[in-house]
Amino acid sequence: MNIAIIPARAGSKRIKNKNIKSFFGKPLIFYSIKLALKSKLFDRVIVSTDSKKIAKISKTFGAEVPFLRPKNISNDTAITSKVLIHAVSKIETKKINYICCIYPTAAILKIRYLKKGFQMIKNFNSDCCLGVTEYDFPIQRAMQLKGNTTNFYWPKNKNLRSQSFQKLYHDAAQFYWLNLKKFLKSKELYPKKMHAVKIPRKFVQDIDEMEDFEIAKIKFKSNYYK
Repeated sequence: MNIAIIPARAGSKRIKNKNIKSFFGKPLIFYSIKLALKSKLFDRVIVSTDSKKIAKISKTFGAEVPFLRPKNISNDTAITSKVLIHAVSKIETKKINYICCIYPTAAILKIRYLKKGFQMIKNFNSDCCLGVTEYDFPIQRAMQLKGNTTNFYWPKNKNLRSQSFQKLYHDAAQFYWLNLKKFLKSKELYPKKMHAVKIPRKFVQDIDEMEDFEIAKIKFKSNYYK
């Protein structure tokens, strides 16, 4: 048995009401709910929220909201692992093998990567499988700003070509498949035994600022409205 948990608190500050902000005519969270339901991977799709408004919207699109999340794990400092632990404490877990945290901002994620993550966590008996994407520029040549001046964070790399560096990846901030028994033991979103699904950058966009939101719209339009 698999359960999808979509964490969607109300108090986003940089983008007001981000999780239900209109995105091509639908609340942003609609796309994550639709993805989870359409994938046929889950026995239940649950939204964890502190907001009655988000709860009502989520139910409209087919998700369950069997509880409201406490305020102490709905603030800016709340970490995802605690939100997931709270969610599973509110439901019957005896028959659950895997949970999958899907962020409400994963509007441009393709189902095939979610399915690949499920296959990987099963086949490799992993603790966690998450989506990752390649940095669009070698992080090894990062620069830092101090006022109007700049310098290389790693000066030894300043004269090296970008082709010289190993490819590095970052968390795509879209989904995390977790072996429930192992997760409840470690309580870690990033445990020791992790595997990753490589996702092309065109299907990844973390949304923190309005600029990110606009880029996500461009990527969505390019990938889905051809």
